Amino acid sequence: MANGNFVDYVKIYLRSGNGGAGSAHFYRAKGITHGGPDGGDGGRGGHIILKGNRNLWTLLGFKYRKHTKAEHGQNGSENNRFGAEGKDEILEVPLGTIVRDPETGEVEFEITRHDEERILLPGGRGGLGNTHFKSSTNRTPRYAQPGEEGIEAWKILELKVLADVGLVGLPNVGKSTLLSVVSAAKPEIADYEFTTLVPNLGMVQYRDGRSFVMADIPGIIEGAHEGKGLGHRFLRHIERNATLLFCISADADDIKKQYRILLNELEQYNPELLDKPRVLALTRADLVDEELKRMRQHEIPTDLPHRYISAVTGEGITELKDLLYQLIISQREAYDGQQVAMEEE
Repeated sequence: MANGNFVDYVKIYLRSGNGGAGSAHFYRAKGITHGGPDGGDGGRGGHIILKGNRNLWTLLGFKYRKHTKAEHGQNGSENNRFGAEGKDEILEVPLGTIVRDPETGEVEFEITRHDEERILLPGGRGGLGNTHFKSSTNRTPRYAQPGEEGIEAWKILELKVLADVGLVGLPNVGKSTLLSVVSAAKPEIADYEFTTLVPNLGMVQYRDGRSFVMADIPGIIEGAHEGKGLGHRFLRHIERNATLLFCISADADDIKKQYRILLNELEQYNPELLDKPRVLALTRADLVDEELKRMRQHEIPTDLPHRYISAVTGEGITELKDLLYQLIISQREAYDGQQVAMEEE
């Protein structure tokens, strides 16, 4: 995905449709000059609806469509005919899109499922026709309700990338190179920090036609949880990944220290991130020999599954994919079990 095509934050103006006015009509026909009220109701104004689409990965479309207005409902008419409802405006968004109030910053809801629909702004209700106001004391009501006005508002759409595996690491440790080797993704790769400025997604092909999605998250720097650099914008993408793959260069000065920095940034940003399964990939394994690996074994956290990998020689790539896929399957099974239990309740 080209960097220029990835948009994960937009502020848009929305307006739902006005409801149509009710009719204050009276029945008239040949020989009937003083018929009773027969005014129909006005139609509802169009809603603004968000709909999840698993085939979308960016909010790019909203970059060129900052204003959206739904259709107004039609007025009611004679013979108790209702006005037509205004056409809803359905805005398709990637899974993992959250809606925020631009003034308070409060999250209103999140779209997480394909074809999930949520009304962002409801259309105005149609007004009642004069038929509804007929009574024993008022046989000829000459009034009807006006339609309810629609709602206008600015909203912030923010995307948290959804993936099975999220790559976590300091800048320039080989995350983009790993993604390019295990998938068809073509991220920008260069030997300097912050080559990756937006998440890149790749479909990793596994055995027997199975696959999973991997996301290369821009490199984390110390202090990212405080907003240093583009810390908050980077860290939020990690929240929606099922499994976290920590990437540290095998020739790093202090593997344990780098791991602690990454872990601390995640914990300070959102402690729940530490509940996700974690795997350590020691990249650029072709730069260290077996003796050095043995000498540095004490620097690797004992509770963390790890694999030495090399995008150059292919060392450990298959074993890493096996480990990740096992974790992904166990996560999916646990999630399915929770859904079944909730349905039974």
